Amino acid sequence: MAMPPRIKTVASISVEKFYESHAEALGLKLHGERVGFDRLISEPAMNRPGLALAGFFSYFAKKRVQVLGNSELSYLKKLPEAMRVDRFRRMCDRDIPCIVIARGSTLDESLTEVAKEHRIPVFNTSQVTMNFLNAATIRLEHEFAPSVTLHGCMVDMRGVGVLIVGKSGSGKSETAIGLLERGASLVADDMVRIKYVGGELVATSPDLSRGYMEIRGIGIINVANLYGLASIRPDKRLDLVVTLKPQVDLNEVDRLGLQQKTYEILGQQVVHVEVPVGPGRDTARMVTIAALDQQLRRLGYNMADEFNQKLLTHMSGGK
Repeated sequence: MAMPPRIKTVASISVEKFYESHAEALGLKLHGERVGFDRLISEPAMNRPGLALAGFFSYFAKKRVQVLGNSELSYLKKLPEAMRVDRFRRMCDRDIPCIVIARGSTLDESLTEVAKEHRIPVFNTSQVTMNFLNAATIRLEHEFAPSVTLHGCMVDMRGVGVLIVGKSGSGKSETAIGLLERGASLVADDMVRIKYVGGELVATSPDLSRGYMEIRGIGIINVANLYGLASIRPDKRLDLVVTLKPQVDLNEVDRLGLQQKTYEILGQQVVHVEVPVGPGRDTARMVTIAALDQQLRRLGYNMADEFNQKLLTHMSGGK
């Protein structure tokens, strides 16, 4: 009996990983000395510590990245020197992971020294505060999202994210090639990483194997070299799971499609279709039809239900 795939969860990431992975996209630059990069960010969100700087720490989100914008910096500047340092020191005493100064601003020398004493890294960004908050939160949500790695092929077929699974040798990669020739884009082959982010399942590929496929009898191929850059994409929302079934299981496959099956991934139910494979069958064409059918269903049109209603009307004596 096959073991269920292991779900990977992330409890925290280091400040070093956050900085090295997202500094360019978020416009982050180190302000001061490189200290405290081993500190951990334990919540996938930003915090503006306005209340903390005012002396209220009852609900202070100390596990988050602390972001100082114009409001916080203006407030600090209006405080007497001793009080400003004391308030900032009390915030740093909470063992926060790091501080980001927005709008290209910087901390004055006394506050920079306090952060250095506590070994808290300080960064600045030229981005507007709210833009940084939104962009950084999205990136942290991706970092903290639960994930699972499945064996299969993931493609984007005309806007529908299709995960093709099946037993070894069932023709997953060959089917994916047939879809690429019909205009699909490859997301991942063999190892498909799926994360649950923002209420959606998003599939991607390990960096090393992105854009490559293994075809039995031929070997490793570079998809972009054969079909162009438009034939690959880094990630795609998962909309449909297609299981390739041996032809001997033909009688077990649903023939009408009135009741849609689902496939559970990370606790979420994804529409599931079983397609029998065998000599002479164009499996890629069948998967294409399944993807187009799913697209129509999302738009509110159900072909199987339409036929069923016609059949019921005919049986009841109507026209």
